[in-house]
Amino acid sequence: MTFSIVARCAKTGMFGVAVSSSSPAVAARCAYAQAGVGAIASQNVTDPTLGTRGLELMARGASAAEAVAILKRTGAYPEYRQVLAVDAKGIAAIHSGPKALGIWAEARAENVACGGNLLANDGVPQAMVDAFLSSEGHLGDRIIATMRAALKAGGEAGPVRSAGMKLVREVAWPVADLRCDWTEDCPIEHLASVWEIYKPQLDAYVTRALNPTDAPSYGVPGDE
Repeated sequence: MTFSIVARCAKTGMFGVAVSSSSPAVAARCAYAQAGVGAIASQNVTDPTLGTRGLELMARGASAAEAVAILKRTGAYPEYRQVLAVDAKGIAAIHSGPKALGIWAEARAENVACGGNLLANDGVPQAMVDAFLSSEGHLGDRIIATMRAALKAGGEAGPVRSAGMKLVREVAWPVADLRCDWTEDCPIEHLASVWEIYKPQLDAYVTRALNPTDAPSYGVPGDE
């Protein structure tokens, strides 16, 4: 009931993760990223601790492949879990347990890993990877394009209802953490619309946190 991407921008070092599902508020459970460390998606009968533990392992020096192997070996019920990871060197790794739901599949390349379960067909993750590798520009734009490509390739077997995208870069908090937790329409298009609004303001929000004296005006009534 989920398809996702974890990715790294080779030019900026930014990490991102995006996920969509027929379940509500999917990003709250499945999306994890830490600046300078990596990004993880933990999904399919989700164990959120795999996301936090995976980041801890990579922060201590494990590669994405090593972290995923440790999670597979030490985590509870690994046969039910699906974990995608990418690290600071662009190494991507995936674990998909044999009891993942429905049609499940995975694909990866340098700087990107995609996977899903209860998919319409097993070609969806490869279509996502291909879309990411052929895209250019801001990592957020590339991830949105990848999620749209997933839908075009078939997406989940049923309609998706929630989606989210998290981006991290340099600072200790996500520079973007955008979600559509439930909609009867397309959550990926809702997410894309929010991203178009947020993207031009992303750097300003970071500046406001680091040095308010350099921060631009909020541009809202009362802040003249």
